[in-house]
Parts: sequence; structure tokens; C-alpha cells
Amino acid sequence: MRGILFLCVANSARSQLAEGLARAVVPADVKVWSAGSRPTSVRPEAVEVLKELGLDISSHRSKAVADIPAGEVDTVITLCAEEECPVFLGKARRLHWGLPDPAAVSGSPEARLDAFRATRDELRRRIGQLLEAPCEP
Repeated sequence: MRGILFLCVANSARSQLAEGLARAVVPADVKVWSAGSRPTSVRPEAVEVLKELGLDISSHRSKAVADIPAGEVDTVITLCAEEECPVFLGKARRLHWGLPDPAAVSGSPEARLDAFRATRDELRRRIGQLLEAPCEP
């Protein structure tokens, strides 16, 4: 892998969590981005649950798919579950990890954080498996 792009709609929660987690564990020569079809802003809950792991994404911003250097991306991972995922037109291996949007969870602040933690932990597991798998040319 040379470049990984995590995609969702708002680029505010799932894809931001995935970008932060992946940047912490991929080899130094692998670039990592996240983007969305309708970017908004990074959810404070995403910042908080990664901070619990010692990862700081407080300087991250939501980005549009068009802002990503398509020629540097060789793996695209879409994270949408209940909504329509954005399309990436570049040439890349495509994976789909349909995960519910933790930003859609209502309830107490702790319930919301628990949803973000569950998503974080699942992304962490999947990213670990991705890095263990042999890469296809």
C-alpha cells in the first residue's frame, strides 16, 4: 500500500477515526487520508475517543473527496452503512466496511461517547487485519 483513503459522507466521525488510527500504525511511507462527499466538521467525540488512546486529531479538518490526490491513493475504504457512500473515481483497490454512524446516536453524552468508542474499536480491529493481510498489486 502507498496511500489509503477512508471515505464517508460528512468526513466527521468514522473516516476521521479511521484516519487517526491508521496514521498511528501504518509504515512511514504509506499516506493516509479521509474525505467525504459532503464534508462538515470533525466531531468532538471523535477527537475525544482517540485522545483516550493517546492520538491527537484535534487539528484534523473535514475534506472533500476532490481535495485528495487521487494518483497517490491505491486503497479506498468506504465506511457508510445506512447512507449512500461517496464515489472515488481514481484507480484503487476498494473495500467496504459498512459501519453505523456514531454521530447519529442520540442520548446522553456518555451514550454518544460509547457509540464512538465502539466504532473506534471496530475500526482499530479492521485496520489491524488489513495491515496483516498481503497486499494485492
